[in-house]
Amino acid sequence: MRKLMRVGAASLAMAGAAWSQPTGVVSSPHNLSAGGPGAIRAASEEEVCIFCHAPHGSAPIRPLWNRAMPTEAYTIYGSRALDATLGQPTGSSKMCLSCHDGTIALGAVVSRTGEITMSGGVRTMPEGRSRLGTDLSDDHPVSFRYEPSLATKDAHLRSPNSLPSAVRLDANGELQCTTCHDAHSNSNGAFLVMQHDGTRLCVSCHAMGTTAVTGHGSCSDCHQPHTAPSGPYLLKRGTVTATCVSCHDGSVSGAADIRADLNKAHAHDTGSPVDPPDPAREHATCTSCHEPHTMGRGGATAGVLHPNFGRIGGVNASGAAVSVASSEAEVCFACHAEGSVPRPVVSRQVAQSNTRLEFAPGAASFHPVLSQGKNPDVPSLKPGWSEASMVQCSDCHASDGGGARGTHGSMQTGLLKARYETMDPSTETESAYALCYQCHDRASILEDRSFRGHRRHIVDLRTPCATCHDAHGISSAQGSELSHSRLINFATSAVGPDPATGRMEFRLLGSRSGECFLSCHGVAHSPKGY
Repeated sequence: MRKLMRVGAASLAMAGAAWSQPTGVVSSPHNLSAGGPGAIRAASEEEVCIFCHAPHGSAPIRPLWNRAMPTEAYTIYGSRALDATLGQPTGSSKMCLSCHDGTIALGAVVSRTGEITMSGGVRTMPEGRSRLGTDLSDDHPVSFRYEPSLATKDAHLRSPNSLPSAVRLDANGELQCTTCHDAHSNSNGAFLVMQHDGTRLCVSCHAMGTTAVTGHGSCSDCHQPHTAPSGPYLLKRGTVTATCVSCHDGSVSGAADIRADLNKAHAHDTGSPVDPPDPAREHATCTSCHEPHTMGRGGATAGVLHPNFGRIGGVNASGAAVSVASSEAEVCFACHAEGSVPRPVVSRQVAQSNTRLEFAPGAASFHPVLSQGKNPDVPSLKPGWSEASMVQCSDCHASDGGGARGTHGSMQTGLLKARYETMDPSTETESAYALCYQCHDRASILEDRSFRGHRRHIVDLRTPCATCHDAHGISSAQGSELSHSRLINFATSAVGPDPATGRMEFRLLGSRSGECFLSCHGVAHSPKGY
């Protein structure tokens, strides 16, 4: 009998490791006895371990389990970013859920015929972050095999072979609640298996890279592992954008006020769900352009990706997906190249929604985003710009009015950095074409230094730049350097075919000369030369 008692005591000692220590079960919220320190405790029951374990009359589940196992079918975590195969909770996770899903009374133990009465009329786990419910889609996934092959599929996961000794998988190699939590010791707070500063435990499994942005250094600033409002990605707010602007709203020193720009008439963010359905390109959010875990500080020149994008993926000039973009344009091409949905501000003779083709070095003509421009003679360029200069997408598409850097939001159509009138007719003023006049000298344009019909068209006839010029470019498959040079791509709302020849065409005749076949403002060009 004494031997049996020693065996029972040893079993309980293992089940309730260090229960007698000040930081063990006795002094933790898991002590549900009447003398427990937590808000949830029994009315009169003095035994501590009985709520989970019993030496006799327990369920045939190790270790001497004293609770019924949940029979509920759980809604499990799911995300397109998840490579693991998930099923219903198993093992120790199911044991934890016997209290924490809120479906089984806390005092319902197998070894007693009657339910242990809890103080204050409490029966099940009260509402709050400790009650996970049966919907686990907003909780860190559990009960999946964490194998080296999983880390091979996902570069953001470490191999399970490199886990710290405190972070353990179960006997089947599955990640369970007990991988992060030790139910018998609260020495690290929240029953965590190791000291945790908001990041340390997370990076035991997750290899997210490094960031120079102080506010992005702690996982817990943006994420929470249980009952996350976002569901997938376990964010602290309902969407990626809401999570980001909780700091980027002008309230945190050093953090750009992005909220102000997103509230403008034209915003880059679409208010998308965290894990949008395909096609994902129709959903834009902060992480479409920024990889927050690897963002840096500093500057960048045209053709080089700014550090504040982080190690974000994109599409290169050849149309191939790249895991880490090397330029701003490659980030933009991820959404604005193949498969892009046309949303033209100006309806044109040649329609193209693939900006990669418009900016391609072999295009008929283009603004110099991927390579320097083709025209060696551009007298209208302001000082600081030359025919060899290159530009970034954000030189034109960016927050207007001196807001936060980047393409977040603008009062201007097309997320433009400055005003760009496209309605024909429009009166020429410095502000009407402020976007163009950022780089092109207004005086040079109005004095006809590059094209002797500029002033007549934009001042006398009130023809906007956009009537003749397509700011992006014209792909090689849709135009030639003779017919679509100088970014000529007529707006069909104002320009039609020449009634005499049926042609709507510009022909380049020399460095600063050409001819047009078209009808515009009631005037036939059959042709007109310049």
